[in-house]
Amino acid sequence: MAIVTVNEITYKVVRGAGLGKLLADAAVMNMPCGGHGRCGKCKVTVRGAVSELSHSEKQLLTEEEIRRGIRLACCVKVEGDCVVSLATAGDGQIKISGDMPKIQMKPGFQTYGFVLDIGTTTLAARLYDVRGTLLAEGSCLNPQSSWGADVISRIEAAIDGADKVIAEVICAAVDDLLSQLSASAGISPAEIDGMVVTGNTVMLHLLTRTSTEPLSHAPFAAERLFGETVSAGELGITKLSPEAGVYLAPCASAFVGADLITALLASGICENDSTQLLTDIGTNGEMALWHRGKLTCCSTAAGPAFEGAGISMGMGGSAGAIDKVIVQNGALTAHVIGGGLPRGICGSGIVDATACLLEICLLDETGYMEEDSVMILPPVSLSRKDIRMVQLAKAAIHAGIRTLLSSAGLDCGEVSRLVIAGGFGSYLDAKNAGKIELLPAEMVSRIHVAGNAALSGAAMLLLNQDSRASCEGYAKQAKVLELSSDPVFSEEYMERMMF
Repeated sequence: MAIVTVNEITYKVVRGAGLGKLLADAAVMNMPCGGHGRCGKCKVTVRGAVSELSHSEKQLLTEEEIRRGIRLACCVKVEGDCVVSLATAGDGQIKISGDMPKIQMKPGFQTYGFVLDIGTTTLAARLYDVRGTLLAEGSCLNPQSSWGADVISRIEAAIDGADKVIAEVICAAVDDLLSQLSASAGISPAEIDGMVVTGNTVMLHLLTRTSTEPLSHAPFAAERLFGETVSAGELGITKLSPEAGVYLAPCASAFVGADLITALLASGICENDSTQLLTDIGTNGEMALWHRGKLTCCSTAAGPAFEGAGISMGMGGSAGAIDKVIVQNGALTAHVIGGGLPRGICGSGIVDATACLLEICLLDETGYMEEDSVMILPPVSLSRKDIRMVQLAKAAIHAGIRTLLSSAGLDCGEVSRLVIAGGFGSYLDAKNAGKIELLPAEMVSRIHVAGNAALSGAAMLLLNQDSRASCEGYAKQAKVLELSSDPVFSEEYMERMMF
């Protein structure tokens, strides 16, 4: 038996069939490109019995990195005992707080309740007592990123037989959050007797080991739309009593998930007479329009560029990430989370940097840069390919908003408020989002940042069971636009590629 030690955690690899296994499979690790050896972001430092450098590693690693023993976890194979060091995430900026109106208490638990938002990139959680007091909150990265940064990669992995282990790693992460938050509150996790989970439709399918095969092809019909209660034991969550009830929030369609529905609940836009729009800008850009008592939703595949994946030096919002960029005396100046030298650039920094490059004319409205790359703050730069990824992502979001409005015969001036939900939106500079046409410039003055509204809405479902009927009503009422076949979206998408 070979021993693989990763940041002092030991994994056992059985000799014979186990040896020759990829390091990323032997010890679950983050692989933004799904383990295809394309992005070069699963860098680890390895010492011990492992395979020779692969072709991908020779292409993606510098001579200095190779000299220091850095390898790609998705390429290196375990051949015996080895020691692996991972870069720690540091102090992240995962957004947990968010708008939440005052509610009348009618809790769906007897003693303590736990609420969870399973995002494509991160998990966020809160712990409440029966009086509605917030006792603790916490977050972590979604370990499913080992199977890719986007939902399509994970759908494919589940279809190929990884569904069981994908569910197991998410449940293990949930168990860790349960333990952490319980310890912070001074209670045992076994005392938690109620739980609510929100997330996009794919995340809930993967959690419950529901077949993702129908989500992989047209007409993209979800196997389940949830809005149901299951037991913790049925899911595989071990820190709770097996009989503890877990309410899975309702989804509207295959790609309009429970996270958008619970964000709608927290935002209160459906309880308002004015025309309002809500959008969650992430890997999947989900958005909803409330107009004259009717709810219309859509989802657009923006890709993970605004979460750091797909960008040459992109990363999440953790220590070492450039998160803000400004122009000062005609030159770029950047802020780094945690201070010191930057390791990469996160979504909010990418938006700022793009806007600044436009301002100082190093980037034109077509997305053309004269140089192959532009230095933001050494050693972090943005390349021509990075800018193209930004164009694709921002065009999808902006075109989705315009198409949603067009479906109701509206223009931007008729929307009284644009609510931005989600972690990325919480750190977004709205003016810069308007400058690069990620969001309609004429709506920037009416933007309201709601924070993690999906998690807040899920907390409302936990603290007042009557809210569940409202959410289920939103999910059933919603008219879902299929953007892939919408001619307005196609036209808008091409137009919004311009800066």
